[in-house]
Amino acid sequence: MSINVSMECYTANGADYRGCQNRTSHQGGKPCLYWNETFQHPYNTLKYPNGEGGLGNHNYCRNPDNDVRPWCYVAEYEDGVYWKYCDIPTCHMPGYLGCFKDNGDPPPLSGSSETSNKLTIQTCIKFCRSKRFKLAGMESGYACFCGNDADYWKHGEANSTECNHVCFGDHTQPCGGDGRINIFDAMIGACGGNYSTDAGIIYSPDFPDNYASSRVCYWTIQVPGASLIRFDFALFDIRDSSDMVEFLDGSSNDVLARFDGRNRPYDSLNVSASFVILYFYSDRVNQAEGFAVLYRAIKDNPRSQPPVSKNDINTSEMITERVGPGTNAARSSKILYFITASPSQSNQNMPVWTIYALAALLTLTAIAMVSKILLHLTVKSRRIPAQDSSENCSQPSPSEPWVITYKPSTILFFKKKLKNQHGDRSPLVGD
Repeated sequence: MSINVSMECYTANGADYRGCQNRTSHQGGKPCLYWNETFQHPYNTLKYPNGEGGLGNHNYCRNPDNDVRPWCYVAEYEDGVYWKYCDIPTCHMPGYLGCFKDNGDPPPLSGSSETSNKLTIQTCIKFCRSKRFKLAGMESGYACFCGNDADYWKHGEANSTECNHVCFGDHTQPCGGDGRINIFDAMIGACGGNYSTDAGIIYSPDFPDNYASSRVCYWTIQVPGASLIRFDFALFDIRDSSDMVEFLDGSSNDVLARFDGRNRPYDSLNVSASFVILYFYSDRVNQAEGFAVLYRAIKDNPRSQPPVSKNDINTSEMITERVGPGTNAARSSKILYFITASPSQSNQNMPVWTIYALAALLTLTAIAMVSKILLHLTVKSRRIPAQDSSENCSQPSPSEPWVITYKPSTILFFKKKLKNQHGDRSPLVGD
């Protein structure tokens, strides 16, 4: 599958990053050197011929020495430095609010707290949600803080790379840093809620974990002045026909649509109302990833509005962690990153003469296709083998949503200030 390079991200310190960025930054960055041409430096394909650390016959940013983030060698020498970090965004789960400083007096989140050598983002969010707090924060890889403080940013915001200490319970996740706290909205994955904004995303209960059994949840979407509310599923994983998602008319409680494991949503669901109820039910047996549904309310005349798709809601990073049935979140098999593009521009009204021209062009195209079919039936054409289009890093259309798949492994995390040629030793090989 092609990857949209401009929308790539990496987890933790990026040791498992296998993306296609080949410049230190997209805007004015230095071009990276090919790893099979850097024989004068410690990391190259001659020393690591089996793809260790992601090295190969390419010039993509990698982190073969477990540094703080992906980097690459550059041709220009500046004060003796022949490598640079790559400007690649860090991946985050839904509800991520940012990395903030914690001076401790008072702390950013002053509610309940706990420490655990099995801390993950999911366990911290679940803990704070169970204590009925709206915010959850992770610090130093093992500490979880909860709170409702709206001014959690009072000590200042920090760079996201300062919150990249790995979680003790899952080395593929970032859980804050020393004096730095990653803060999440703990209401993500709550069982029920009320929505009144023009656009938003509703997640299944217990998200980003699998939804639990015996769940009965209601969400209300009530947007004053809306003439139409349109729904699109970015994620849908419901088991068999017992577990279900229903859309109800908020005024009459009539069922408008019902989806389950056998009746899956394919197209957008349009509801001509300003008040909709989303209902979810799971039986005592099934558990699965659940769903993420995007909604957008259209006001005034719905005919004058452009079509709504998953790209219309500007969710620059909507991230879910896939956890197999019966497995713990800290041992997830892989992570899927759902990344959507920015909103597209509205279509303008088309002149009448343009419509006639398009109709004529369509007619001529149909005639040409019929002629080609008749010619094909009478002339035996040669079979031309299809070209292989499995190039991993081709550029797609910027308006398409993409899924970037990583297979993280355990990360040994430490910082290194300078990759000098003599003191730079590789963790990939022995002494």
